[in-house]
Amino acid sequence: MKLFGFLNINTIDIIDILIVAILIYQFLRFIKGTKATPILFGLLTIFLISFIARWFNLRALAWIMNSILAVWVVAFVILFQPEIRSALAFIGRQRPLRFFFKIEPLPTVSQIVDAVKKLAERHHGGLLVIQRNDSLGDIIETGVRIDALVNSILIQSIFFPDNPLHDGACVIQGDKIVAAACVLPLSENPDLGGRFGLRHRAALGIAEHTDAFCIVVSEETGKISFAYRGKLITKVSPDALTKTLKRVLKE
Repeated sequence: MKLFGFLNINTIDIIDILIVAILIYQFLRFIKGTKATPILFGLLTIFLISFIARWFNLRALAWIMNSILAVWVVAFVILFQPEIRSALAFIGRQRPLRFFFKIEPLPTVSQIVDAVKKLAERHHGGLLVIQRNDSLGDIIETGVRIDALVNSILIQSIFFPDNPLHDGACVIQGDKIVAAACVLPLSENPDLGGRFGLRHRAALGIAEHTDAFCIVVSEETGKISFAYRGKLITKVSPDALTKTLKRVLKE
């Protein structure tokens, strides 16, 4: 088949173009909203300036751009290290038959959401980490082992202000609360500014490093938020949280 009358295109070429388009789309979707986005646009700007310099034979500018581009591969790996690590981990977690065999959401969703709703109503701060595929062994070791079935009342008790366990994160594996008072890595995302406290930074931090789903209840405002795949979503209603959590557990 000829495209525009002079380009020979066959079925393999079309498949090749579609695969490349899908990869580019998934890459842009993956970094959307992360700190990698402005860095990517910066790199694209350098490529554009280099192209213009060569086109108009601007030797000095072209030399500078070529010097920068000579190390762009190393710079790319360094600047995008967290995103590359997350992307590789995401690829490694994929199951070949995931589209044929869906895992139904655990009945613990209702218990978790009920506890979060009650905590929000009382302005009791809360931080729940729901493990998915990535191991949270290092995080669990920083806390106190619980190993109890997920229960709304138990979660509320853990985050009661006078409870010594309420300051850290509660880690949930399947239908069990495995640990409480766990320490999470704090996000260094500059977009957070001074609007959010340690709980929100910790939630985003664990979401940046793992595929865990983290729920936050603000002690000051009573608002519910969640962090997932490196993004923090605020002012979430209990109904919206239920739908999102069920969808995430199906992935």
